[in-house]
Amino acid sequence: MSLFSKFDFQMMSRAITLAKKGIYTTAPNPNVGCVIVRHGETEHDTTIVGEGFHERAGQPHAEVHALRMAGEQSIGSTAYVTLEPCSHYGRTPPCAEGLINAKVTRVVCAMQDPNPKVAGRGIAMLREAGIQVDVGLLEADAKALNPAFIKRMQTGLPFVQLKMAASLDGQTALSNGVSQWITSPQSRQDVQAYRAKSCAILSTSKTVIDDNASLNVRWDDLPKTLQSNYEESQLRQPVRVILDRQQRLSGDLKLFNTAGPILTVSPNGEVAAETNAQGQVDLTKAFKQLVDSHNINHLWVEAGATLAKSLLEAELVDELVLYLAPKLMGSDGRGLFGALGLELMNETHDLSIQDLRLVGPDIRIVATINKNSRTR
Repeated sequence: MSLFSKFDFQMMSRAITLAKKGIYTTAPNPNVGCVIVRHGETEHDTTIVGEGFHERAGQPHAEVHALRMAGEQSIGSTAYVTLEPCSHYGRTPPCAEGLINAKVTRVVCAMQDPNPKVAGRGIAMLREAGIQVDVGLLEADAKALNPAFIKRMQTGLPFVQLKMAASLDGQTALSNGVSQWITSPQSRQDVQAYRAKSCAILSTSKTVIDDNASLNVRWDDLPKTLQSNYEESQLRQPVRVILDRQQRLSGDLKLFNTAGPILTVSPNGEVAAETNAQGQVDLTKAFKQLVDSHNINHLWVEAGATLAKSLLEAELVDELVLYLAPKLMGSDGRGLFGALGLELMNETHDLSIQDLRLVGPDIRIVATINKNSRTR
């Protein structure tokens, strides 16, 4: 017999919907939603008395917002939370303690917190206080809310989305280097929304110089649906992280004259550029520095074939976001990843397509890399 009723599913679904309201504002913290329910004599008499979501790092967690709304009606209630309530003192008090003090009688968690500072301690604290705790309701949906937070906690590396754009025959530029614009205005708006979700945007000094790119979130270029749900002041500017091993960047670039913080990965940069055996920046070490020293857990990458190839070969790409425009540019153009030097089919990088849809006239493919599919 299932631990969970139809009503439990409905309430956790509501909590997950609330958590999604924070996807443009909470990073590097996880997206979390909470619903508090007061029980009547029958299930039909049960009502929501409090709800909330985590809006921004350093501000109250979802449970705090929900408990404030519920007030004394939290006594004897059930709390539905998309992530295990925290048990440690950070910038805010532990939510497990708040739920205990509010005298809830049951807590339903979608998933255990992967943060080693929590990792079951919040659940144990609640149970020790005599509160019934049930875990695992809509767990897959809850995990899908926070892939970057989960990866950081489990591996110490950021979640990496690699954005590429090409013609239908796989070319990113003409043979003379001209590439603006392959994709449609609708796709470029879509890219702005992806940028707004990320902690940081990664590119190279070559891309920045060639395109005089600003790499920031431009409010006027965001989809209208996003503008209608947020105020401009609510959205953060992601950190611009630029690989600049040869220190080619100069202050007159648009990058340095638009809003948003900047980190350079260079010998004298904010992130030390350690090199590998091939004399290239060791991307794994640089990414660990971004996590450990700069609190970045979600990287959105916009760059050319050289960096894309390096990320692919280092197995650092978690998700490929590929926009294909209905254009043909010919084999004399420039390809997505350059030469990979493959000779056997079992050396290819296999993908699992997670989403495929039209964005304006373009096709957007979201795919994960099957990192264990290759035999060497």
